[in-house]
Amino acid sequence: MTTFSADTRAEAVVDAPRHRIWAALTDPDLVAELTPFVRTIREDGEHWRWEMSGLKVLGVGVAPSFTERMTYDEPERIEFRHDPPAGATERSSVEGWYSLDEHRAGTRLVTSLEISLDLPLPRASGRAVRATMNRVIDQMGDRFSRNLLAHLGAREVA
Repeated sequence: MTTFSADTRAEAVVDAPRHRIWAALTDPDLVAELTPFVRTIREDGEHWRWEMSGLKVLGVGVAPSFTERMTYDEPERIEFRHDPPAGATERSSVEGWYSLDEHRAGTRLVTSLEISLDLPLPRASGRAVRATMNRVIDQMGDRFSRNLLAHLGAREVA
C-alpha cells in the first residue's frame, strides 16, 4: 500500500448568520446529506465515523471509511483529526478545520482539509492519483457549498 494525500482550502462570505452555519456544520446527519459521495456519518460522542460511497482512483475501487475526533470552539472553530478506534486500521483519513467569523455581510467561512488514502498502487502513480483526488475534492467541495447554501437559503457574497 502507498499513501497518497491531497489538500484544499476554501473561503467564502455567506449571507447567513454564523449560528445557522454552525448548526449545519455540527449536525452529522445533515453534513452527510449535503456532502456528495457520503453514505452516512455516525456520531459516537466526540467522534464521527464517515462511510463513503464507492469511488474509482486509477481503476481501483475504494469505499473509504474513517473516524474523526471532532473539537468545537463555539461559535468560531471546528477541528477534525483522524482518530480511529483502538486496534482498528483505517486506510483513509481527513484532517482539517472550519473557521466561522462575523462579517458585515454575514459570516466568513474558511475551511481547510487534507485527505489521505492508502491504495494498492505504486508510488510512481502519485501525480495521477493526486490529480484524481484533487478533481474529486473540488467536485465534493463545489457540490457541498451549493447544498449548504440551498439548505441555509443563503448565497455567497463578493
